[in-house]
Amino acid sequence: MGAENGRNVTIAMIARLAGVSVPTVSRVINGRSDVAPDTRERVEALLNRHGYRRRSPARRTDAALIDLVFNDLDSPWAVEIIRGVEDVGQTSGVGTVVSAIHWRISSAKQWLDNMRTRSTEGVIFVTSMVNPPLQAELRRLHLPVVIIDPAGVDPQESPTIGATNWAGSLSANQYLISLGHRRIGFIAGPPHLMCSRARMDGYRAALGAADIPIDDALIRPGNFYHESGFSAGTQLLALPDPPTAIFASSDQMALGVYEAVRKRGLRVPDDVSVVGFDDLPEVRWCSPPLTTVRQPLAEMGMLAARTVLRLAGGEKTESPRVELATELIVRDSAAPPR
Repeated sequence: MGAENGRNVTIAMIARLAGVSVPTVSRVINGRSDVAPDTRERVEALLNRHGYRRRSPARRTDAALIDLVFNDLDSPWAVEIIRGVEDVGQTSGVGTVVSAIHWRISSAKQWLDNMRTRSTEGVIFVTSMVNPPLQAELRRLHLPVVIIDPAGVDPQESPTIGATNWAGSLSANQYLISLGHRRIGFIAGPPHLMCSRARMDGYRAALGAADIPIDDALIRPGNFYHESGFSAGTQLLALPDPPTAIFASSDQMALGVYEAVRKRGLRVPDDVSVVGFDDLPEVRWCSPPLTTVRQPLAEMGMLAARTVLRLAGGEKTESPRVELATELIVRDSAAPPR
């Protein structure tokens, strides 16, 4: 009977009975408008049935938050995603907590313990994988989860937001082919990531459509970072019959290729054309400015934040998988072969 007199009724108890998150119940109690009508009605009915005694909001200091979780924060594209999430948070009156778990189970557990102590509306993961125990615990807490996958993930129970990697790669290589290139080097991303495979497939599709044979000697592995682009670029340029153009699966690798070209005493695009993928802010200021495929990283962050807030308010997502369009941005790093 203790729960029925309202003294021992907690927000967590009402959230569990309603099948929603604790922040959703909190929003209903505080009269916020960003809750779906049927969810509000269900929560209100439970609050009344169990005699929940509403405390005065005068001293309430808990701020609504979104948890944004990366594996690592050492890439410029992380900043772009944070900017997108923050833009939505500021207009919605929601703060952002940024964490990095560094692929370690201990770090993920520490983050989860810390997250339980704050008023989190939901979680955005920017990661190639979310381990099942972590997913299960977040479901138990009724916290909505959205996954941003510039690194690519398999379809999961949570909504995912990505970009059209295959189409972006296709357009980049078709552009190089239209300039007259027939020997196009390709620097791949990590093979276990879906986006890497999609960019590889786009490269192969562009060459196949132009009846250009695939030369495996022109395909080199990379990891999206500068050093691997420099290493792969050095190897490609050292071939007896080197490529006249190189498509790198990330802007950072493309900048590594720039350095490989310079060290060989060559010039971009006079001796070799280079195209990247991402359109990070820095690449428009390099010399020459990099032609690249724009991946809408900030927009991906914005959409993820809006989706989390809609789910936290009891709304449904229109689609479990959203891919935002990529776009080829033509600058000065590609030209017809000599």
